[in-house]
Amino acid sequence: MPATQQLLIDGQWRDAASGATHDVVNSYTREAVTTQAAAGAADVDAAVSAAAAAFPAWSALPGAERGALLSKAGDILESRGEQIAAAVSEETAGTFGWGMFNVGLAAGMFRAAGEVAQQPMEEEVASAIPGLRSRAVHQPLGVCVGIAPWNAPVILGTRAVVWALALGNTVVLKASEQSPRVHGAIVAALVDAGIPAGVVNLITNDPGDAAGVVGALIEHPATAHINFTGSTRVGRIIAEKAAPLFKRTLLELGGKAPFLVLDDADLEAAAQAATFGAFMHSGQICMSTERIIVDRSVQDALLEKLAARAEALTTGSPFEQTTMVGPVVTEASSHHVGELVDDARQHGAAIVTGGEGEGALLSPTVVAGVTPQMRLYSEESFGPVVAVITADGVDDAVRLANDTEYGLSAAVFGRDIERAQSVAARIQSGICHINGATVHDEPTAPFGGVKASGWGRFGSGQVLHEFTTTRWITVSEEPRHYPI
Repeated sequence: MPATQQLLIDGQWRDAASGATHDVVNSYTREAVTTQAAAGAADVDAAVSAAAAAFPAWSALPGAERGALLSKAGDILESRGEQIAAAVSEETAGTFGWGMFNVGLAAGMFRAAGEVAQQPMEEEVASAIPGLRSRAVHQPLGVCVGIAPWNAPVILGTRAVVWALALGNTVVLKASEQSPRVHGAIVAALVDAGIPAGVVNLITNDPGDAAGVVGALIEHPATAHINFTGSTRVGRIIAEKAAPLFKRTLLELGGKAPFLVLDDADLEAAAQAATFGAFMHSGQICMSTERIIVDRSVQDALLEKLAARAEALTTGSPFEQTTMVGPVVTEASSHHVGELVDDARQHGAAIVTGGEGEGALLSPTVVAGVTPQMRLYSEESFGPVVAVITADGVDDAVRLANDTEYGLSAAVFGRDIERAQSVAARIQSGICHINGATVHDEPTAPFGGVKASGWGRFGSGQVLHEFTTTRWITVSEEPRHYPI
């Protein structure tokens, strides 16, 4: 019998107004695991209206009190780690280890947001006018809509709500249709920590209704801000809907992360980081290593090490704690990856290892000799496959790295750190790690991309400017002289 996930509106867990539901199916077992309420326009209106009504009191609450509540919610979330990790496996086919990693990072994000809530919300601005006190005051925006994906469901569901809450906004979280129970667990931690009714609300929906639900959330008169993590295709739609309404957006979208291996790289370290970056969570991370761009002089040696590491990964059931690489989220995703690999093979690429699968379970795959004529060169795979592209020198490697519409994460491996840093400076990406994997995130770091990977930044050092509006307030403490 599937578990259930209701909506949360104005502090009350409830079914959709229409009574409609939708089932989530596990890609490995092909069984229904969650029956979620399928919200409609009336539910969206109720959720946004509840958030708007709760905004005055929540925004007026001292930051220390907001921060303490968020930190408590993080503790509650962490205490439920095994239960939430099990839900990650059931709904998204992620491994247990991936689920626990999600919970740990998300709990840290709650605590970091608790600290952000206590930071000053204004600063003095220098003025040339005698007796004029001038301040920049950061004020919360109002109702913020967070739209979170399924692939790192605890981390990204948490990120969609905590920064907005920390800075005095109220939130409507639109859960992923694939992970409603996981996203519901985040909201439940906030409720159980004592967050006031209406401050956070949860909407779940049928995938067929997603466009209408998202449109209603954006277009609601009380919605002030939308943050979205997901595909570039959907991100463009959200930006286009929000722009005529002058509503601010924060978009973290697709990626095709390049991993540059220079001629002086530590190949053992590079192979280890590339294996992690390409195959962690079956390659279903926005930062996943999609392209290994390797100098021709070291390519053969790197391929040998990379293949050995890929072949040593344990694949199988997401419910076995020994599994390193589990199934992809749906069989449709598996078919997409298979098509990319087949297309590369037909155009002359070599399958170094992998290229096999059954249902949603795919073997970690390394494809060498990838060229621009192949779909794998440019299309985001979002699966356990990595393209190896040959570069002739540093300039060629940089050219290849930038030959993509995306620009989220990147990595450069080389022993000459000064040279590696100069290469990193030339890569068009929001994130770049030198001698580290493309997959890396911390609550304090500025996180976001350029080009078709979106705009804006998450992270405690950046969110003040994303989730508040800045006002200039002056006080004249002496008589002013005016020219007329």
